[in-house]
Amino acid sequence: MTARSSVLSTAEVRRPLVASMAVREFARGGFHGTTIADVARESKISPAYVFKLFPSKERLFVAALDDCFEQIVAALSAGADSAPAQDPDSVLFAMGSAYAELIQDRTLLMLQVHAQSVADIPEIGDALRAGLAKVTMFAKTRSGGSDDAVQHFIAYGQLCHLIVTARIEEVPEAWAMLLSRGIRHPA
Repeated sequence: MTARSSVLSTAEVRRPLVASMAVREFARGGFHGTTIADVARESKISPAYVFKLFPSKERLFVAALDDCFEQIVAALSAGADSAPAQDPDSVLFAMGSAYAELIQDRTLLMLQVHAQSVADIPEIGDALRAGLAKVTMFAKTRSGGSDDAVQHFIAYGQLCHLIVTARIEEVPEAWAMLLSRGIRHPA
């Protein structure tokens, strides 16, 4: 029996790069508005090769969503590490600030919004729930916060999504000011 080579195959190297391009393309066009050809063009490979790496559009979207949640957990981790104190409230606040910085360019935010809109597709719904579970359990474990504090953290994040995607901070009416009160996102 021969030892397995430690050199990665072209497919193993390409898969995360294609998933990264898929994050951008699906964030821009959504599941239904993005084609395999769009992702292939941005990845500088053929659509056939994308299908070799990801046998269906659903699997490609799931890979993009997995990449999205990995980036989110990495940002939350960095935020938690930078908290001025390590009590649950300070850690959750620092994680929230790190997430606000991360979604400033809207790519990961929009991918999540698009994922929610097609969560009835079983593979995508499963991946979305798995990503939310990963973020929720990371926030709970890393912060040491109570269930109520973590629920508030996640709910606040979803409200931030709504404020950013609907551009509510630009609306000078009472209802908009009520929703966005105390919430500031990086410029």
